[in-house]
Amino acid sequence: MSASDRARDFWDRISPRERRLVIIAAIAAPITIAVWLGLQIKDGLDHIETRNAKMRRALVVLTDLRARGPIQPTDDVVATMGVEPLSLDTYLRNAANKAGFPIKGTITPRNPVTRNGFVTNSVSIALDDLELEKVKAFLQEVETASKVVVVTNLDIKRDFKDKKLVDAKLEVSTYSKEKPAGEAEKAEGSAEKKGG
Repeated sequence: MSASDRARDFWDRISPRERRLVIIAAIAAPITIAVWLGLQIKDGLDHIETRNAKMRRALVVLTDLRARGPIQPTDDVVATMGVEPLSLDTYLRNAANKAGFPIKGTITPRNPVTRNGFVTNSVSIALDDLELEKVKAFLQEVETASKVVVVTNLDIKRDFKDKKLVDAKLEVSTYSKEKPAGEAEKAEGSAEKKGG
């Protein structure tokens, strides 16, 4: 028996009321599926449109930023750097006072190094028998009080006698611009006059 014969037998067996329900279901099912698909497509298109709107706004912002050019740093350390270096001795003693201890040892200066138009002045210092929190506060003060001063070498060891204390050896450097050739010669000439 073929499928059409089975369908005809099914149609003949059911009552007229059931036939109407089958006809309504045959019409309603495709319409329901079509409406559901339409809503799914509409939701997908709305999602794509929202994403495209965000992309358009981002492109407008990028175009505006590109038209303005690169952002220039407002806090340029090199622009504010002077030709006279900071006095590291005073700077470190002030940082130690703010951290809550005096510097007992000597602050040993190193020879200045000139390279690429900048002068690096460095000192070495040893801090013995200090609490770790005071060393931390001292280092934070050294690094944050001036942008041209940095800790370039640090060696911390725990004190064997008292585990709460540490010994620290550090090298601190400050940077300045190299004096222009004319100013350097004037400074040398005035020094010779004072000496002679």
